[in-house]
Amino acid sequence: MKILVINCGSSSVKFGLFEQNGKLGEIAGGQLEKIGEASSRLSYHCQNVRGETQTFTQAIAAADHRQAFAALFDAFRAIPALAGQAPDAIGHRVVHGGEGFKGPTLATEAVIQQIRALNPLAPLHNPVNLLGLEICAQAFPQTPQVAVFDTAFHQTLPPHAFRYAVPDAWYFEHGIRRYGFHGTSHQYLARAAAEHLGRPAGTLKLITLHLGNGASAAAVLHGDSIDTSMGFTPLEGLVMGSRSGDLDPMAALQAAEVFGLGPTRDALTRQSGLKGLCGGNDLREILAQEAAGDEKAKLAVDLYCYRIRKYIGAYFAVLGGIDGLVFAGGVGENSPAIRARVCAGLECLNLSIDPAANNLAKKAETTEIQAIGKTPKILVIRTDEELEIARQTAELAQAL
Repeated sequence: MKILVINCGSSSVKFGLFEQNGKLGEIAGGQLEKIGEASSRLSYHCQNVRGETQTFTQAIAAADHRQAFAALFDAFRAIPALAGQAPDAIGHRVVHGGEGFKGPTLATEAVIQQIRALNPLAPLHNPVNLLGLEICAQAFPQTPQVAVFDTAFHQTLPPHAFRYAVPDAWYFEHGIRRYGFHGTSHQYLARAAAEHLGRPAGTLKLITLHLGNGASAAAVLHGDSIDTSMGFTPLEGLVMGSRSGDLDPMAALQAAEVFGLGPTRDALTRQSGLKGLCGGNDLREILAQEAAGDEKAKLAVDLYCYRIRKYIGAYFAVLGGIDGLVFAGGVGENSPAIRARVCAGLECLNLSIDPAANNLAKKAETTEIQAIGKTPKILVIRTDEELEIARQTAELAQAL
């Protein structure tokens, strides 16, 4: 069985081709980025007929997503595993599934209409996710299209975790509640941690951290998400590259209505977070600036790590202790300095890092970095949302 995974973003399309031959594994993958710009570029890798991996990069004319997909389909014909044939199923990342979608779902016309109705909750993402579904359905009309939702994993949150203390009508009439995001990544991390620890997911208490330009934490009890830091939108929670994270809502109202600072939506999502604090959102550069004596950079890193540490403490209490703390995402997987600073001071929870193991962590897919003889485990896991989407798509396709 061959599963094609499509992750359609606002200015890029990522894809992965997976084959289930005993174990599900990637045989091709890549992305077309900077859609709508003059410098659009397609890069991908695939196995040739001898099983060797080859890499290709080329400039592409992709003024919009339809042109981008046309270029991708040309590339698919050059991939030996897909040449002249359709995949057995196509899994699509869909950012927002609201309360209606709790797992992977066959994308029938009725389901597509339900997803379209959720566009106001994710205006930058759901419309292009739907476009990917539509284009792939036209290109492969006999192939099952499966929607895998970022919000689905968090649909196990209990009401006391997902409800806000606002008037009832806000929730019952307008759907204002905590939805949570990065669910596909958190689900993958919980599964991978269980495999590494050699224990059933149903026996574990985990805190998973997806730390990238967007960042979120999740409390995972026996395989189910019971709390997560992102809320009604991906703005709430941890400090991120350009998103503020937790903020008194009155501060935003005051900024707009009293101080006349203009629309706050763009300010809070694109001009805040690390960028708002020190002018940039690349933690590698910010750490270098801090080392050179930049006080704004130091404040940004301190605040970033402090907020993560607060959530770890909160979720430790929510779970009643943990078996493992998981770092993942571009920052979580590649920054020993951030991991060390996040865990500094958490010795009271028996969370202590081994510096040597921490510095070597990114060389393997899963690494333990806790101090020798310590529990809970502290893991660095290379997250793989495309593989998780492929797994969920394959399971649904086989059931069908």
